[in-house]
Amino acid sequence: MHIPRPLRSPGTAVFAALLVALVLAVSIFYAFRSPASEDAASTLDARITVPEAPGSSETIDLDSRLYVPETTPAPAVLLAHGFGGDKLSVDGQARSLAADGFLVLTYSARGFGESGGTISLNDPNGEVADGRALIDWLAERPETLLDAPGDPRVGVAGGSYGGALALSVAGTDPRVDAVAAAITWNDLGEALFPNYGVTGDEARASLAAIDSPAGSVYGGPGVLKRGWAGVFFGAGSTPAPDTSDGADASSTGCGRFAPEFCAAYAQSAVTGQPTPELLALLSAHSPAAVASNITAPTLLVQGLQDTLFGLDQADTTARQISEAGGDVEVRWFGGGHDGGGTNGGSDAAMEDFLDAKLRGTDATDSGEQPFNYAVQGSAVEQERARNRRLTAPDYPGLAGDPEPSSAQFVDVELSPKSTPVTDAAADNPAEGTAPPAEQTIVRPPGASPSAISSVPGLGSALSALTATPAGAALSADIPGQSATFEGEPLAEPLNITGSSRVNLRIGAFAQPQEAVVFVKLYDVAPDGRRTLPGGGVAAVRLPSTATEGSIPVTVTLPGISYAVPQGHHVEISVSTTDQAYAVPLEPAQFVVSLDDPTLSVPSVEGASTGTSSVPTAPLVGIGAIALAVAALIGVNIVRGRRRIVAEVDESLLETPLLIDGLEKTYANGFKAVNGVSFEVKKGQVLGLLGPNGAGKTTTLRMLMGLITPTAGEIRVFGHKVSPGSPVLSRLGSFVEGSGFLPHLSGRENLSLYWQATGRPPEDAHLEEALEIADLGAAIERKVKSYSQGMRQRLAIAQAMLGLPDLMVLDEPTNGLDPPQIRTMRDVLINYAKTGRTVLVSSHLLAEVEQTCTHVVVMNRGSVISSGTVRELTEAGGQTEVRVDDAERGARVLEGLDLAPTIVDDTTLRVDLGALDPARVTRALFDDGLQLRGLSQSTRLEDVFLDLVHNDALPAASTKETT
Repeated sequence: MHIPRPLRSPGTAVFAALLVALVLAVSIFYAFRSPASEDAASTLDARITVPEAPGSSETIDLDSRLYVPETTPAPAVLLAHGFGGDKLSVDGQARSLAADGFLVLTYSARGFGESGGTISLNDPNGEVADGRALIDWLAERPETLLDAPGDPRVGVAGGSYGGALALSVAGTDPRVDAVAAAITWNDLGEALFPNYGVTGDEARASLAAIDSPAGSVYGGPGVLKRGWAGVFFGAGSTPAPDTSDGADASSTGCGRFAPEFCAAYAQSAVTGQPTPELLALLSAHSPAAVASNITAPTLLVQGLQDTLFGLDQADTTARQISEAGGDVEVRWFGGGHDGGGTNGGSDAAMEDFLDAKLRGTDATDSGEQPFNYAVQGSAVEQERARNRRLTAPDYPGLAGDPEPSSAQFVDVELSPKSTPVTDAAADNPAEGTAPPAEQTIVRPPGASPSAISSVPGLGSALSALTATPAGAALSADIPGQSATFEGEPLAEPLNITGSSRVNLRIGAFAQPQEAVVFVKLYDVAPDGRRTLPGGGVAAVRLPSTATEGSIPVTVTLPGISYAVPQGHHVEISVSTTDQAYAVPLEPAQFVVSLDDPTLSVPSVEGASTGTSSVPTAPLVGIGAIALAVAALIGVNIVRGRRRIVAEVDESLLETPLLIDGLEKTYANGFKAVNGVSFEVKKGQVLGLLGPNGAGKTTTLRMLMGLITPTAGEIRVFGHKVSPGSPVLSRLGSFVEGSGFLPHLSGRENLSLYWQATGRPPEDAHLEEALEIADLGAAIERKVKSYSQGMRQRLAIAQAMLGLPDLMVLDEPTNGLDPPQIRTMRDVLINYAKTGRTVLVSSHLLAEVEQTCTHVVVMNRGSVISSGTVRELTEAGGQTEVRVDDAERGARVLEGLDLAPTIVDDTTLRVDLGALDPARVTRALFDDGLQLRGLSQSTRLEDVFLDLVHNDALPAASTKETT
C-alpha cells in the first residue's frame, strides 16, 4: 500500500525560503528595537504629596508616573521598583502592563530617585503607608476602575525590595485585589543573617512538621551575608540630590538611610552578628509581620539563582498566607539576584496572573494554584538542556489546599568521604584504613584563606565556571577547612526540588558565639568535577553549648530545583570559611560527624511544560541557522520530487497499534526502554501503567514520532511509524502537556490546530469536542487566563478533533475534579464502543480499573505484565469467604490444601491459587456450612504494587547491549 507525501513545487520552496528570511529579519528587529516603539499608552508625571507618617502634619513628595491605557476606566496596578532603583527602573514592565489594558502607577520610593524622605526599609509607617496613600490617589483618578467609592480595582506588584513592599501593602490594605511579588524576602533579618542549623528538640520537631519543599526554621541570630549586605546598604549610602531632605543623614555617613538603620547596621557589620534590636526592627519591616493578613490572591515568583533571597523566603511567606486562609500560587524560575533578576518569562507570569485576577477572567476557576518550577542541570552535562519547566497541581504543604499534597523526601545514604589510595597503601592493603567517622577541621587566624562559593550578583556565572578546571580550582573547598560526606553513585537520576536536610554532630573549640560553619551540597560527576547548584550555602552559627562537646545539629540546605544525573553522586561539605559571609577572625577547631547517615532530599512530581532558553547566541549564530534552514529546504525540494512509499504490513491494516522489541538508549548509555512489545486491538481501552521512570512517556513519544527508537518498530494500522509518517494523521494525542497560544481563545486554538492539518472544517467535529471540554463561556476567553484543569480539558478536546481512529492520552485526568474525571471515563468508554481505540497512560489506578479493558504494566523500561484488567486482578490474591462458623470453615479449606486466615467468627481469607472456586463452594456445603459470600478482594492497585516492587522481575539495563 502506498501513501504519498504531498509534492512541493519549486515555487513553494522559494516562498518558504523567503518566509524564513522574513521571520529572521522580523526577529532581529524585535530583539533590538526600543520598547517604547510599541507603546500605545500615554504617561503622566506627577509629584504626589503623602504624610511623612500616618497622622503627621509633615509631608514628603513622591515622584511618580502614571501609564494610561487606550481604554479607561481600567484596573490599576501599583508597581514598585527594586532597591537602588526609581520609577524608571520598571518602565518596560509598566509599558507592557499598560499595553495589556492596565492603568499603571510607578513611583520612586522615599529616599530614592527624586522622591523625598529617607530609606526605612518598608517601614509600616513609612513606605508601606505610602503605598496605601498611592492607592487612595488612584481611587480619585477618573481613569481607574472602581469596585466601590474609594475602592479601586487594584493589584500591587514588584520585585525584590518592591516585592516585599507589595506584600506589606497587601497585608495592611484590604482594598488590594491581587499581589504579584518576585525574588523578595519574608523576613529581612533572617535573610541577611541566616542560620540554617537547629539544635533544640522543639526547633527540630518544628522543622520535621514542615512538609513544604523549601521549608526551614530559623536557628537564631545567624551570620551576616557581608557581600550582599555591602551591596544592599551601599546602594542607599549616597546622599540625596537635594540635601535639604537628608543633610543630617549625609553628615553622619548614613546617606539616604534613616538614622536608626544606619547605626544598627554599622554595629552588626563590624561583629558579623545581629543585635536583638536590629533583628526585631528588620522583622517588623518585613512581609512576615503582616503575611497572615493577606486575603488577596497572591503569586510568589522566586529565583533558583539567588543567594540573597532563597527559595525558603517564598516558602515561608506561602505557608503564612495559606495558614491564614489566603490563596497563594508559587513559581520558581531560573533567575534571581545572581541571574540577572527577573526575566521575560517571570514578568509574563506576573502579568498573566494580574490579568486573571483583576479582570475577573478566572471566575470559573476551580481554585487551583499550580506550582510551576524550573529544573536546572549540571554545567558539566553540556549536551543537555540545562533548564526545563515542570508543573505540579499545587505547591506542596500549604494549609489552604482542599487536598494538600506534601513534598516526598528521598533518603540518600552518606558516609565519610574516602581519601585517594596511595601507592604504598595499594601495595600493602593492611595499611589502608576506613575514613574516620569524625573529621577535624580548622578555621585559620583571620579566616584567611577563605572558600569562595558565590559572588553577589554573579552566583550563576561562578556556578557555571565550576565545570572548567580553572573555575573548579577557584571554588574548591580548602584542605583542612572542610569535612566531606558522600553518597554512592546514583543508579538513576535524582531530582531535588527544595531544601534537603542533613543531621550532623558538631563540636567546637571556639570563643562563645564564634562557632560558625557553612554547609553545602555538591553534584559530583564521575570524573570528580563538582557543581554547587545555585551557588547556595547554609550558614550555621552554633550555640555556646557546642563548645562543651559535640551536639546534634539539623541543617536545612539551600533550596534548589536540580536534576543530579545518573552516575553522579552527591557530597555534603562542612566548611569553616566562606568569602561571602562575615566569618569570625579568631582561629577555631571543629569536630564533625554524621548524627544520621541519611540525607533527606525533597522531590515534587510535576508534568513537563517545556524547556527554558536563554537568548545569548550571537548574530552569527542566527546566520548559521538561516543557512541550515536553507539547506534543509534544498533537501526537501529533492525529496519532494519523489513519492515516498511507506513500509506497510498488509496483515496489520486492521490493527490499531503493534509495538515490537522497542528500545531507546540515550547518548549517555541510559536505556529508558528495553524490549517493549504489546498489541492494541480495535475497541480496546488500554491502560499503560508504571511508576515514574518506567519508560511510559518515552514509549508514547516514540509512538508519536517525536523521538526515534534505537531498535524495534512501531506499526499503526500496519504502517511503520517514523518522524513525520503520514499515518500519524489517524492519531489524536495529548502527551506531556498542552502547547496552546496564550493570546488566543480556546475556540481559536482548536480551530487553528485543525486548520494546520489541512483537512476540511466539517471533519473536525468541533462542537462535539467543545461539549467534551465542558468549558462553557470560557471557551471564548484567552487561554492565558485558564487554570491548569481548564487547559487539560481543552487539550483533551484537541486530541479528539476529527474523531481519530487511535487516541493516545498521557495522564488525561490531571487537573480534573471528580465529576470531570467521571465524565472523562464515560467519554473514553463510549469512544471505544464506536470501534475506535484508546491508549491511556495514568497514575490513577482506580480510574484505570474502571475505564480500561486491557492493561500493560512497565517497570524500569520493560513490560512486566499485560492482559485484561480482569485477568490481572483474578490472577492471584486473597478471596474472602463468609460462612456461619469460621473455625469449621477453616478446617474444610485446610482439607483442600489451602492456608486460610480467620478474620472474625464468620469471615476467612484465603489464596485459592489455581483452585476452582466451585470446588470450595461444594466442600463447604457438603460439610453443612452456610455459605454467605465468596468474593475476590484483589484490586488493580494491589496487583500493580506487587508487580513493580518485585525484584525478581526483569529490569531495563543501564548499558547498551551489543
